[in-house]
Amino acid sequence: MQSVDVLVRGRGAVGSSLALSLAAQGLSVGMTGASETPRADDVRTYALNAASVALLTELKIWDSLPADAISPVYDMVVSGDTGADQAAGRLSFSAWQQGLRELAVIVDAAALDAQLATALRFSPHVHNVADGTPTALTALCEGRESAARAALGVAFKPKPYGHRALAARLSADQPHQGVARQWFQPGGEVLALLPFEKPVPGASYGLVWSCAEARAEQLQAMPDADFERELNAATGAAAGELKLGSERSSWPLALARADAVSGAGWVLLGDAAHIVHPLAGQGLNLGLGDVAALARVLAQREAWRPLGDERLLRRYARERLAPTLAMGELTDVLQRLFAHSSPAVQGLRNRGLDALNQLTPVKRWLTQRALGL
Repeated sequence: MQSVDVLVRGRGAVGSSLALSLAAQGLSVGMTGASETPRADDVRTYALNAASVALLTELKIWDSLPADAISPVYDMVVSGDTGADQAAGRLSFSAWQQGLRELAVIVDAAALDAQLATALRFSPHVHNVADGTPTALTALCEGRESAARAALGVAFKPKPYGHRALAARLSADQPHQGVARQWFQPGGEVLALLPFEKPVPGASYGLVWSCAEARAEQLQAMPDADFERELNAATGAAAGELKLGSERSSWPLALARADAVSGAGWVLLGDAAHIVHPLAGQGLNLGLGDVAALARVLAQREAWRPLGDERLLRRYARERLAPTLAMGELTDVLQRLFAHSSPAVQGLRNRGLDALNQLTPVKRWLTQRALGL
C-alpha cells in the first residue's frame, strides 16, 4: 500500500482546506472518510473573518466563488432583550468607523463546499486513500462525532446547552445594505440575520435562530406563514418584512473542547477539537485558524524533524490554545448571561451593551479579535 505524508480524515471545509494547504507545500496528502457531495439545498451560511478570507484566497478558492455566494458585512447591530420597565441595550459596529473594508463576509456554505471539492479534484498531490494507509501524520477533521478521536482515547465531553440552532434563507421587502443584525432575547434565545444575496439579490438574509429545544422544534414544525409571523414579531420589522426562501434545518448546541489536540503522529482540527456556541459566528473561523496554524508549523519545521513528531505538533497545540479557549469561554458566558431571567441581571446586561457602545477603543479591539487580526 502506497504511503502518504499526511492523512486527512474528514472532507468538510476544514479538512478540505487543510489538504489543499499541505498539498501546496508539496506534501503528499491522502483523504479518507465518506465522500460528501455538496448539497445545493444546504441553507447554512458562514460568517468568515479576514483571516479566513486570506487563507481561502491563498488557496485560490475565494476568487472562484460565484458573485452571489458572498455578501460583505459593513455594519452590525446587536440588541439586548426588553423588560417590563426597561428598553433593550444596543451595540453597533461599523467597518467605516474603524477604517475597514468590511467587518466580515457571509458565504454560501454549499458554494464554498462545492468549490473546495472542485479544487481537490484538480490537486495532483491530494489522493483518495483507504483507511490504514501508512502515513507520518494523521489529521482528524471529522467533526464533533469523530470516531478516530474516540479511538485515540481523547476525552471530548460536550456540555449541552439544551438549545438548537435553526437555519433558513429569508427574503426581505427592503435592502439589507450590508447590515447584520442580532437580538438577544429572553430565555437565552439568540436570533441573527446575516445579509445575503439569495434568494433575492441585495434583500436576503441567512437566519440563525438559537433557542431552547422545545421552542426550536415548535418553530421547525410551524407552517411557513406561522413561522414568518413569529420571525417578524421577534425582529420588530428592523429588517423589513421577512419571508422564508428555503426549508428550515436545525442542529443541537453544546460547548466542548478535546482534552488533547495533538500527540505523536496525530492532530485534531475544527469541530473534532472544539465546538462553541454560534452566537459569535466563529465556529468555522476557529477551524480555518487551526488549518493556517498547522500548515505554518509544518512548513517551518526543522529539516530533520518528521511530520508526526510530538514536540513539533505541540507548537500547533500551544498556538491554538488561547484563541479557541477564549472564544469558547466568551460565547459561553454571553449565552448564560442572556439566558438569566433575573430582572436585575437583565437591566445590568442591557446597560452594559449601551456602555460598551460608547467605548470606541474597546469596540475596535473586539473587532480586531473577531477578524482574526
